[in-house]
Amino acid sequence: MTNGIEILGLLAATLTTAAFVPQAYKAWKFKSTRDISLTMYLVLFLGLLLWFVYGLYIDSLPVILANAVTGMLAFLVILLKLRYK
Repeated sequence: MTNGIEILGLLAATLTTAAFVPQAYKAWKFKSTRDISLTMYLVLFLGLLLWFVYGLYIDSLPVILANAVTGMLAFLVILLKLRYK
């Protein structure tokens, strides 16, 4: 059953991470972040960092991967927000 749960976790990680791709792409492509909240992304990034550390602690690949990739996307949006404000 562990494999089924791991697959479920990887699927959830893929979907939640993929949800951030359009926002990061749009901010990068149009060089506009006017309607993006910097505070929200800073808090989100901190939460993702903590989830990543937690994933390392519990040795959970889905938690590690999802939060590493989503963290990079959130960090990209933060950088774009600071650059294009």
